[in-house]
Amino acid sequence: MNHYFVDREAVPLPSWLAAFPQARTMCREDVLGFPAGESAILWYRCRSSESVSSVLRFPCLEAGQRVVLLADEPDESVVEEALALGASGCCNTNAAPEVLRQVALVVENGGLWVGQSLLLRLVGGASRALATKSERPPRVDWAMLLSEREVQVARLVAGGASNREVAEQLSITERTVKAHMSAIFEKLGLRDRLQLSLHINGVNF
Repeated sequence: MNHYFVDREAVPLPSWLAAFPQARTMCREDVLGFPAGESAILWYRCRSSESVSSVLRFPCLEAGQRVVLLADEPDESVVEEALALGASGCCNTNAAPEVLRQVALVVENGGLWVGQSLLLRLVGGASRALATKSERPPRVDWAMLLSEREVQVARLVAGGASNREVAEQLSITERTVKAHMSAIFEKLGLRDRLQLSLHINGVNF
């Protein structure tokens, strides 16, 4: 997977190159018709003086190509607009290299990176709405694929709990929660927390 950072000026931030040393930085006007037949993530920077719609003007994407918005001032409205315009995620322009690599991993595998606060709101909202509308209890056969602790973690996360809240409720570390989440996603064939919430509540997607 190749990485291209697209900005008003082709000047990369140190954190971008630390995350992806082989990445290229391009001016927006150089992106027309790019990149044909190439698996890539295009990271578009949205400066504080710019609107999301003015920045996310990218060509038709081919299979294996994704767009992520790097926002100088990210908030939920910016994330929602970016996703509506076809981006696969949004994060802070100055995110640490390890965060950028995590975003890339999620997006590369077909998931969405929407930020912790919006993700928890979506997961919690989906869980509450499904619980209200459902006339029958959700299927539980997924639980047979997980360990007892993984089932506990999955139920809490599907209800909208953050990693920290799960750790506190189960008296484990956040690192352990992340390990359980990786195992849960792999065993259930899921990509992210929203899919987990829908899956546990018996929704096919």
